[in-house]
Amino acid sequence: YHIEIEGLNDSKKLSEKKRDMLFDIIQEKAIAYGIASCDEKEIDEINILNASLSAMRRSVDALNIFPGIVLIDGSVCRGFDGYNAHSLIKGDAKSAAIAAASVLAKVTRDRYMIELDKICPGYGFAAHKGYPTAAHYEAIKSLGISEFHRRSFLKNLDTK
Repeated sequence: YHIEIEGLNDSKKLSEKKRDMLFDIIQEKAIAYGIASCDEKEIDEINILNASLSAMRRSVDALNIFPGIVLIDGSVCRGFDGYNAHSLIKGDAKSAAIAAASVLAKVTRDRYMIELDKICPGYGFAAHKGYPTAAHYEAIKSLGISEFHRRSFLKNLDTK
């Protein structure tokens, strides 16, 4: 079973408007999809790679079907016991399924960051979406580290 979604590409190569449009189309047309996340505490505890793999596993476990294959974007594929799982370097450019997953993940994260901006005003989460921009670092230096920041990422930053 193959689904064509026009304009689907690596989420990093799409505009925010295009990603938002594709987000709805993917959810409508996909046979199944699962979205999971990890919080800053999990990342600090087990590191960003392991937390990402754990969230990917939870998203696969959330599917309402059992997948014939699980494709993981990148070079590391562990924690998928019981599944026919394979890693694919630059997978979002090679696989429509991975590209669709990257869109779902990016839009979900960006929407979370917009909501976080309302909870923690002053950090600019809605603008930089949590990426390490100069403005983000300046906000942290000025306001201190919020409860939502990863301590492991900020350990070398001079903050309050």
